[in-house]
Amino acid sequence: MTKYVFLPPIDDDIRSWARRLAEALPELEVVVAEDEEAGARELVDAEGAYGWASPEVLPSVERLRLLQNPFAGPPVGWYYPELAEHSVVVSNPRGIYSDHIAQHIMMFLLALARGLPYWSAAQAERRWDVGARKRGYVNLADATVLINGVGGIGAETARLCAAFGARVIGVDPRPSEDAPGEIIAPDELDRRLPEADFVVTTVPHTPETEGMWNAARFGLMKRSACFINIGRGMTARLDDLVAALEGGEIAGAALDVFEIEPLPAEHPLWGMENVLLTPHIAVADAADIPERRYQLVLENARRLVGGGEFVNVVDKGKWY
Repeated sequence: MTKYVFLPPIDDDIRSWARRLAEALPELEVVVAEDEEAGARELVDAEGAYGWASPEVLPSVERLRLLQNPFAGPPVGWYYPELAEHSVVVSNPRGIYSDHIAQHIMMFLLALARGLPYWSAAQAERRWDVGARKRGYVNLADATVLINGVGGIGAETARLCAAFGARVIGVDPRPSEDAPGEIIAPDELDRRLPEADFVVTTVPHTPETEGMWNAARFGLMKRSACFINIGRGMTARLDDLVAALEGGEIAGAALDVFEIEPLPAEHPLWGMENVLLTPHIAVADAADIPERRYQLVLENARRLVGGGEFVNVVDKGKWY
């Protein structure tokens, strides 16, 4: 039989998945490793696994053909040189969040376009103030949205922006999704930034993207432009973003992810005008995500047993 291990941490969803997987694929031996010691022991002769194989455990793992990453953008250290060199194929859950996160982006984009932070501030003070909004509306039909990262999330965001009539510029090193608008290479980003009314970044945290949104790039944006980060917090330098907002280099921002999480209560972003913050929850309460994740696990397990090519394969050297 082919052996598949669910690695810790284990929760009720994973226990349910294990039962369903064993029922769906009788030729698969499904093991739930409740702790790190059990995980290290069970991985030795496993051919598939869900979770993380540490650098200490990996040298003893010889039969592993599939490692299912629970995260589309995992924490720093999930990928490491020995894993990149190992023969195991890593798959991630990219694509299962696209609609939810794209809708979160549109919430941010529309709120900034219509001045919602100003109206919300007036409401909190019970103040009827027709002049509360300090900036003009942005008509999306006349706007340009630059989307940094046109994978599943970026492509769905591009579709929604185009439906509002916006011009879309997508930036991606290896575009694979069907997205409306013009798709450019990353080396064109700086030249095209001044065209954007909204800059949306969806990219994962990798060695290449860490800190890519910094003082130099904020300085290239229109003074009337807004910055939205829904990808990973480590891609944007918060001190530089604060300075750009305070200096009037950009007009507003909306963030769901942060260089420091949780964002400290004393951080200046909390009190800045025309800034929207949500605490890394774009898909936190989406009821259908666990089932989508299980279906991906099931599909790759079928291919593990049947010998087909795995879906959502990651370039381990690039972390995505």
